[in-house]
Amino acid sequence: MNLADIPLIDQHAHNILRPEVVAQYPYASAFTESYDPEIINYHARHTFFYRRSLREIAALLNCEAEEAAILARRESLGLEELTQIYFRAANLEAIYLDDGLQPETILPISWHERFIPVRRILRLEILAEQLIPQSEDFAQFLARFISELDPPPVGVVAFKSIACYRSGLDIQPVAEEVAAAHFDLLKQQLQNQPLRLTDKSLIDFLLQQALLVAAKYRLPVQFHTGYGDPDLDLRLANPLNLRYLLELPQYRHVPLVLLHASYPYMQQAGYLASVYPQVYLDFGLAIPFLSVSGMREVIRQLLELTPTTKLMYSSDAHSIPELYYLGAKWGRQLLGEVLEQAIADSDITVAEAEAIAVAILRENALVLYQSTPEIDTSSLSNSF
Repeated sequence: MNLADIPLIDQHAHNILRPEVVAQYPYASAFTESYDPEIINYHARHTFFYRRSLREIAALLNCEAEEAAILARRESLGLEELTQIYFRAANLEAIYLDDGLQPETILPISWHERFIPVRRILRLEILAEQLIPQSEDFAQFLARFISELDPPPVGVVAFKSIACYRSGLDIQPVAEEVAAAHFDLLKQQLQNQPLRLTDKSLIDFLLQQALLVAAKYRLPVQFHTGYGDPDLDLRLANPLNLRYLLELPQYRHVPLVLLHASYPYMQQAGYLASVYPQVYLDFGLAIPFLSVSGMREVIRQLLELTPTTKLMYSSDAHSIPELYYLGAKWGRQLLGEVLEQAIADSDITVAEAEAIAVAILRENALVLYQSTPEIDTSSLSNSF
């Protein structure tokens, strides 16, 4: 199946880094989840993902498939033209950006809007980290935290939690007085240094406060699940740990989007999506970071049990615009291959496969986020 003509809704990605920041890092650092210098400077260049990607990037930029040649071509084109090339090649319709990843180093959402319609994903833990140092006591902090979410800020299409990174997905009930005590202890430990919130009781409490707001507005909440950089404990990243939240009736109408195919827990994620109406999945990061056979297997395992109305495309692109293109290229190609096999297996018909492809690549996201206002494209530049 050729799915190239289907425009994509990239329902989870990150801002591109400022050029002066990108210049400080080796090119290979964008192709690994590790931040260890030995991985970045040597081993990352020996992954299937990196080697395959050099050829694909070079073909698009019309240069040799060597890192030095690609870097020279990138320099000659400049970031704006590069972004235009990659976004057009990806055939993107809109992107939903989590701008909480390295917020001090990224280009603003307004920069990205020069190329494509953008909606914002609000990262909850970053919001808390910003408000805690500014708040004298827990009551003031909690009031400010909720007021920042209710109503959701203009342009925000979803909330997002990185509890998976900080304390794991086994979210448990926390009494307000317990959260307040942990807040007071945290405030005592602050020494005019950047705050990184890792306190499980506070994270669990604040996440559930945010879920109550999300329930009020039927706003999706995205969860990092599965693999990422070494900051997380992969053992705590299994989405099955979310059972407590999934069973609570007050969150029944909050769409929960399990990001990154929950890799390597694809079948567990698919099971959750098959039995809990509020659970949705995407397959960004696993695609394009895995080998071709690995990416194909991710989509295949997700669709073993997941209703096709529950699966969505994303790239989880970050840092450089290449990742938007690579995610789009392989997301389309391998979804098409898996659907072709499903036709051969008699799971679905050709017509059903075509409808499923459109649903996964764009329509499911449009339906899920339909409670938000229409994207205003009147301010988009016509120069790109």
